[in-house]
Amino acid sequence: MRARRSAGFTLLEIIVALAVFGLLLVGLSQTVRFGLTAWRQDAKLSDGKTDLEAVDRSLRSIIENFAPSEDEARPSITGTANTLTGLTQLRVPDAGPMPVRIEAALAVSGRRLVLRWRPYHHWDRFGVSPPVRETDLMSGVGRIGIEYWQTSGTWTSSWHEPDLPLLIRLRVTLAGKNAPRWPDIVAAPLLSRP
Repeated sequence: MRARRSAGFTLLEIIVALAVFGLLLVGLSQTVRFGLTAWRQDAKLSDGKTDLEAVDRSLRSIIENFAPSEDEARPSITGTANTLTGLTQLRVPDAGPMPVRIEAALAVSGRRLVLRWRPYHHWDRFGVSPPVRETDLMSGVGRIGIEYWQTSGTWTSSWHEPDLPLLIRLRVTLAGKNAPRWPDIVAAPLLSRP
């Protein structure tokens, strides 16, 4: 007679199945951990990238909207190697959705890239000008380098001419030992009178 085998699993089969299941769980948990770490890193980089893109767009907008001076004797912009001042158009707080004409100055204050501005009205020269406001564009900035393209075909580090330069190049250097390099911003201001 033959012995009948019971219908079920042996202890060895159950141990092997549990070992395989455990290995699958370990692999799955490592994959999930890697995915979460990658997601956090991507979110961190994306947030920083978005901030840099917003500052880049703002700086380009400021430069591209610089306009020639209304007064021929006055320089259209006053620029040095690390500051830039002139008339531009921007959307500013408390002025509605449309861009308004402002006197704007870019500079580094401490570790911040700041825009100092006030509304511009050509008749204010004889009255009291509104106070200057300061808006932080970005923190963690080491320095800013500004150059101006002349009609002679060379870059210069200062500008005090009645006409606008053909191009303005901004080089923002971020503070910190291993700070990433930010590409130069080259933009052309308005070349015709308003």
